Amino acid sequence: MTPFDSPPVPPSGLPYTKEVADATAALYKKVERVIPEIEWPVHAPYVHAINRLKAEKNAVILAHNYMTPEIFHCVGDLVGDSLALARMAAETEADVIVMAGVHFMAETAKMLSPEKTVVIPDVRAGCSLAESITAEDVRLMRRRYPDAPVVTYVNTSAEVKAESDICCTSANATKIVESLGAKRVIFLPDEHLGRHVASQTDVEIILWRGACEVHERFTAEQIRDYVKPFGDIAVLAHPECPQDVLAEANYVGSTAGMIDYVGNRKPGRVLLVTECSMSDNVAAEHPDIEFVRPCNLCPHMKRITLPKILTALQTLEPRVEIDPAVAARGRQAVENMLAVR
Repeated sequence: MTPFDSPPVPPSGLPYTKEVADATAALYKKVERVIPEIEWPVHAPYVHAINRLKAEKNAVILAHNYMTPEIFHCVGDLVGDSLALARMAAETEADVIVMAGVHFMAETAKMLSPEKTVVIPDVRAGCSLAESITAEDVRLMRRRYPDAPVVTYVNTSAEVKAESDICCTSANATKIVESLGAKRVIFLPDEHLGRHVASQTDVEIILWRGACEVHERFTAEQIRDYVKPFGDIAVLAHPECPQDVLAEANYVGSTAGMIDYVGNRKPGRVLLVTECSMSDNVAAEHPDIEFVRPCNLCPHMKRITLPKILTALQTLEPRVEIDPAVAARGRQAVENMLAVR
């Protein structure tokens, strides 16, 4: 590290002092495989300031799997998928929730914790999938298929959830569809996840043309090119990917499912077909496994940075607010899903 008799001062103005270095040394050990040592003096002052301030504010930081490692491993209190984060935050005694993720995730956290202050460090952190559909679109689908219940992926806005019968996650989508006992269902909004569900069930799936811009960019040819140099590699793909990509995978599942696969099966070499910061975060936990990275970054997730998280904690802005009637109906769709056993 740089000597501390003349500590470097990043453009932010937060100096990397010996106090900061000592306070964050253990955290850097967690991420040293994925964050170069030369970069740590830029991150560490923010990590130190955030961790001190969140204690003062009685705040909890939710860090999605697609956050960069300095956020995920070094300031995140609760980490994981979007719905799991919201549910865990609701069970804490925190007064403030900071969502290190995208806007629909912050809305879900607010729906499940209406009494807490929920902030998102950048309101522009959206989602191509969530933005592919509106509440009016759902109402239109209902009019077109009045006999079909609406199953909505949790990666949607509060308004869209409020127009739905039940929500689902990528892990339980097939189970939720079959739990309704219907001959056909409207499945919104991810067409690739919907096609994957259709391949797993006899229920007719009515699709919407929505997609995640990160997962949709993967191609089967690209995955084959990544695999070709290696004799033995486990390919794990998220079901938001196109069907020809899923056909190249050894395992198809949610982010939590992929993480469990790596931890339980311990493949020597693995390729995660998903947002590439997740590969960094899983790699930090498994130094004995080689990760091959077909890296597609989510531009929306990358709007969330350490400086913005610090500012959000200092100001408790921008706050996430939802119309109470919309929140109640959206929460009911989530609770309907949680009631399925």
